[in-house]
Amino acid sequence: MVALGVDGIGSPESPEIDWDALRAKAVEAMGHAYAPYSKYPVGVAGLVDDGRIVSGCNVENASFGLTLCAECGMVSQLAATGGGRLVAIACVDGNGTPLTPCGRCRQLLYEHGGADCLVDAEPGPTTVGALLPGAFGPAHLGTK
Repeated sequence: MVALGVDGIGSPESPEIDWDALRAKAVEAMGHAYAPYSKYPVGVAGLVDDGRIVSGCNVENASFGLTLCAECGMVSQLAATGGGRLVAIACVDGNGTPLTPCGRCRQLLYEHGGADCLVDAEPGPTTVGALLPGAFGPAHLGTK
């Protein structure tokens, strides 16, 4: 188990993640998804390096290309609530089953969590770096 953070899931001092608790926050976010076209709700929750939990859900649009993935909402909440680095994320479908992020979202996670950000996956956690080898990021532009 982990040291308790702001939301009881982790803390900046503890690298251990309570995946069940983080997944539960993702399921809670998934309950707010707007998916009238695909009927495929998705929720995500992320542990921030200061112990906060940020979350998001997918928001579809009749112009399908404008649909926002759950991770986009989570990263927006991360920025809107003070920023920080994502340490771990759990993304789930409508049944609460872990999902790995799409390519676009892997790039978002690389930008806001780095290669070492943990991702809930089957059969066990992996990293953004493993999901997005050879990633392009801020360092390539000389900004970080």
